[in-house]
Amino acid sequence: MKALFFLRHYNDIDHVTPVIYKWIKSGHQCDVVLIGSTAFRRDFRVKYLSQLEGVRVAHIRELFSSLEYIKWRLQMFLLTRNVRRIQVIGPLVTRLAERYDEKRREPLWRHTAEYLLNRSFGSAGKGVIAFDWIERNSVICVEWVEVVVAMAKSRGLGAVSLPHGDSPHASQLIRRGERRVEPDVTFSAATIFDKVVVPNQLCAIRFRPFMTADQLAVLGSPRYCEEWLKILSGLMPPSPLVRSDSRLKIVMFLRKANFTTFWEEVSEVVHMIAEFPGVELIIKPHTRSGWKQSLTKDSTIKQLPNVRIAGDDAHSVHLMNWSDVIIDLATSVVFEAVRAKKPVLAADYLIAARSAVAYYMPETELKCRDDVYEKINGFLAHGCDAFYVEEHRQHFLKEMLDFPDADVLPRYVALLEQSAC
Repeated sequence: MKALFFLRHYNDIDHVTPVIYKWIKSGHQCDVVLIGSTAFRRDFRVKYLSQLEGVRVAHIRELFSSLEYIKWRLQMFLLTRNVRRIQVIGPLVTRLAERYDEKRREPLWRHTAEYLLNRSFGSAGKGVIAFDWIERNSVICVEWVEVVVAMAKSRGLGAVSLPHGDSPHASQLIRRGERRVEPDVTFSAATIFDKVVVPNQLCAIRFRPFMTADQLAVLGSPRYCEEWLKILSGLMPPSPLVRSDSRLKIVMFLRKANFTTFWEEVSEVVHMIAEFPGVELIIKPHTRSGWKQSLTKDSTIKQLPNVRIAGDDAHSVHLMNWSDVIIDLATSVVFEAVRAKKPVLAADYLIAARSAVAYYMPETELKCRDDVYEKINGFLAHGCDAFYVEEHRQHFLKEMLDFPDADVLPRYVALLEQSAC
C-alpha cells in the first residue's frame, strides 16, 4: 500500500516519524513531503527516513519550479494568522488576502495538490494521505489542506490526521486571553479528515465537540511508545553535553511564548536553585518560540556561573540523559523521563495550566517556592531514587502513552491500512 505523509515542523517529525517507520516495516511504501523549513532536510530523523527502502523524502521546494514554489509560499503567507498579527504588515496582508480572494487562489492550490497526488499515486484509486493536526491558526493554511484532502477523497484515497503532540495539559485555559471554558474552534478544521488520531483522552477532548465518535481514534503515543524509543536511542547524534562532577544536574524545560507563564517567579526559582552548592542548571527554551521568552534575555541569569541556556544543537533527549532531575512547565518532552523513572518536578504554580504530569502523579507537583527548595534539598541529601509512587506512574503511562495497551505502532498501521482501502 502507498501513503503520502506531509510534515510541517519538529512536532510533526517527532510524532509522525515513528508511524512512517512502522508503515515501512509492515511492507508498505510512502512519500514524505516536507512543507515547512528547508532546514528540516538536515534533521537526523528525516535523514533516517530517507535511508529506508520504500521511502521517498523531498521538500516541497524541490518538487515545484521556482516560480510555482514562490507563488505557493506567497499565498500561504497571505493566510497565515501569525503574520496578520504583526502590527506593521498585518493589516496590509489582510487587505491583500481580501483582494486576492479564495476564488483567485484556488487554481494554484488545485495545481499543486494535483501534482503531489499524481506523483505519489498516479491513477491508483487506493492509498492514504496523512497530515498532522491541522488547526485554524496553522502555519500551513487550512485552505490549501482542504483542497488537498478534497481532491484526495475524490480519487478514492483516505485522509488521516496524525498526532503532533501528547497534551501535556489537564486543563483548558492555558494561553493568554483564554477566559472561557468552551470548545476551541482552532481544532474544528479536523473535520475535513476521515479519521483524526490522538494518543490519549486528554487530546481527544479538544476534537470531540466538532466530530462524530467514528471520526476520532485514541491509539496511544507513537513518539513515546517503547518500540520507537528503542529505535530512537540508536539514531541520536552525539550529545554536545558533557557531564561534570557537579552533585545535581537539573534541566528546566520552558513552554511556548503564547502560554501564560509567571516569568518573575521562574526567575526567582532559577536564582534560588543556582545558590545550592554543587548544582548545575540548564534552561531549554521552546524550539519554535524561545527567542520570545524574557527569561532567555535576562542578564542576571546569564551571569550565573552554574546556569546556562541550551543551544539548538542540544536535543531534548540529550538534556534528559545529562540531567538527574527535570523541572517542567507542562511540556510533553518530559514524558520520556517519566517512562525512564527519572524525577520530573511539575512546576504548575509557575504557569496557568494544570499539567498532566501533576494530574496523574501528585507527588511531582511544585505548589510554591518552598516546595522547590525542599525537593532540591532532598535530592542533594538523599539522591534521586524512589521518587515516584509507582502506582501513579503506571496509571500515567497507561492513560497518556500506552492507551489501550503498549502495542501502539501496529494500531497506527492498521488504521492507515483501513483508510487506504
